[in-house]
Amino acid sequence: MADEQKSSSQNSRLDAGSPQSSSFQIVCLTLFPELFPGPLGASVTGTALEKGLINLNVLNLRDFAEDKHRSVDDTPAGGGPGMVLRADVTAKAIDAGLELCPNARRIYLSPRGRPLTQKLARELSEEEGLLLLCGRFEGLDERVIEARSLEEISIGDFVMTGGEMAAYCLADAVVRLRDGVVGAATSLMNESFEDGLLEHPHYTRPREFEGRFIPDVLLEGNHEKIREWRQKKSVELTKARRPDLLDQK
Repeated sequence: MADEQKSSSQNSRLDAGSPQSSSFQIVCLTLFPELFPGPLGASVTGTALEKGLINLNVLNLRDFAEDKHRSVDDTPAGGGPGMVLRADVTAKAIDAGLELCPNARRIYLSPRGRPLTQKLARELSEEEGLLLLCGRFEGLDERVIEARSLEEISIGDFVMTGGEMAAYCLADAVVRLRDGVVGAATSLMNESFEDGLLEHPHYTRPREFEGRFIPDVLLEGNHEKIREWRQKKSVELTKARRPDLLDQK
């Protein structure tokens, strides 16, 4: 049975890009391996995969089931609706994922988790890699969360049908902060949340659009005045849309 699981697991892996010693390792555990790389295969993350800056492995949770039906879930202890991912099956999948990246940060995408922020994304980008467990059904047996020291992270105060799209969001936010992924690395330092503020408005040609004009200060070439204007607009936008960010400064 172990040999069968290993073979099936290897077949479900998606190795995008040639592994390098400096590659950022991402291991995704999911019931739907066909959903990967998904959006991660496009744009700058797709290019990073092709160049080997990122190495993506996808493991199918069902490959670690032991019955002929490849069952990964069961009814909740104590009753209630829905199903719960089994601890024993999930633990085997996690252990297999850690063989691919032993020092990966172990993350369970969960609506009850710690909110994903830019600060956390930057922290995660400094790791050797990430193991991302995509939840399904009513959730995951609490015992495997404890036994495998899983860190729960949420992308927002809402519930989705599964953790795959949350994994896309987290991986994209993290990967783009890695060296060599985004062409103009300096642009990363001027984005929303990097300094605790929302980003200022942006404009480009044409100068006039439906009676609306690019602010003159942006066209006058005085870089100090431009910097001051952008800072002012960042503060104004943050006050109007996310005053909670100012409370944290």
